[in-house]
Amino acid sequence: MKTRNNFCHCRQDRNNHHYSNCFLKLFVLSLMFILNSCKKQDTFLSAKTNAALAVPLTLDDYQSLLQNQGVFNIKDPGLGEIATDDFYVTTPVWSSLATTQEIKGYIWDKVVYDAGANISDWSNPYKQVYYANTVINALPKLTIGASDQEKYNVVKGNALFYRAVAFYNLLQIFATPYDKKTAGTDLGIPLRLNSDLKVRSTRSTIQQCYNQILGDLKTALPLLPEQAAVITSASQLAVEGYLARIYLAINDYENALKYADECLKSYGGLTDFNDLAPLKSGLSSTFLAEDIFHATFAGYGIISPNLRSITDSTLYASYDPDDLRKSLFFNLKSGLPYFKGTYDFKGNQYSGIANDEIYLIRAECLARAGDTEGALADLNSLLSKRWIKGSFVPVKAADSNEALSEILKERRKELLYRGLRWTDLRRLNKDPNYAVTLFRNVNGNKYTLEPNSPRYAWPIPDNEIQVNNLPQNPR
Repeated sequence: MKTRNNFCHCRQDRNNHHYSNCFLKLFVLSLMFILNSCKKQDTFLSAKTNAALAVPLTLDDYQSLLQNQGVFNIKDPGLGEIATDDFYVTTPVWSSLATTQEIKGYIWDKVVYDAGANISDWSNPYKQVYYANTVINALPKLTIGASDQEKYNVVKGNALFYRAVAFYNLLQIFATPYDKKTAGTDLGIPLRLNSDLKVRSTRSTIQQCYNQILGDLKTALPLLPEQAAVITSASQLAVEGYLARIYLAINDYENALKYADECLKSYGGLTDFNDLAPLKSGLSSTFLAEDIFHATFAGYGIISPNLRSITDSTLYASYDPDDLRKSLFFNLKSGLPYFKGTYDFKGNQYSGIANDEIYLIRAECLARAGDTEGALADLNSLLSKRWIKGSFVPVKAADSNEALSEILKERRKELLYRGLRWTDLRRLNKDPNYAVTLFRNVNGNKYTLEPNSPRYAWPIPDNEIQVNNLPQNPR
């Protein structure tokens, strides 16, 4: 069983500068002297009283840099979740939303940001990239003894892991969905691989981006322990989980199956929902047993568990009365369902990697490979932990196509509000059997998002376009 730790969920961030030339100098100064991302956290290397000495120089310094949970674990992009069909808001709530990207993004508008606004879904991941690059670029210059080799490997593995996850999260928001035929020319994101501020940002192709992400993760894999001491740090389980997630996103089912299988063979624990007591917010007051890498979204009011976003009525109705998720995932107010089933015990929306997702990935890939029996075995293993004891009847399917349909239905019911629906819409829209058109009704107006619309890629922030002369995503 993994060691549990206390997880900081402060929301204030004093270093909210994005990774572009216009803010990098200020960012470096803050990185060098005060790497403090949570109001309640100590400053970086706070034992050093002289600020001029608070520059990362040793292996321990770089290890400390990567243990900043306020940077790496509570800042995942949430814009994609804003645009999904898992929920809706009333017109008064929509009108009162705090940011333009929430108001405009909810209806998939062409213009979704205020002019010149800092967009945290862009800046936060690039800050993670900068931290990771600082470590990756510095490590080869260190002289270490044999006794420090294992620590060196873990530090390097964590840096590669965090950089890869940041790049992947950025791709899901700011680039079009992966298409094998056009990935070599479609524009992805800037791949910042060096902490040198003089290197200009340019957009790489989507294929180059995925090659880099997958390469970073595969390099990190043998450097890391199978399970981390705390689940806010990287591990082999976390790497395998992300590899499975990423390969699924690009429709490489063979490799998604491979890494999901390796992950579950190492640790296949699931939480029995019969052992959970209903809470006002969240599923548990501690980390769940199936949680293998813990992360949460940056805060957006529209998707926080605050009785504002109403779960889609058809989705809610799809839960059987004996399905414990119906009571554990939702609060009812005036007969309307509001999601509360986050895996984060502080109540923030969970975006990490957990075994329920890995079981569903393996099940989907087995179904796509024609292994109906294996696919249903994984699906039923998961669902048996979700229903009232003694009430669950195993799912059956006549063939692998029927099994796949059941798995995708359960995937949506299990993984809602975790940032995964947006990626699922992007990838499944490529298949006419599963493509959907999304609808919003706001203030008497009807809005739609068609399958494979260019609006499945959010605009790059204006200031990045202006400073680095990057080509903008069409809307």
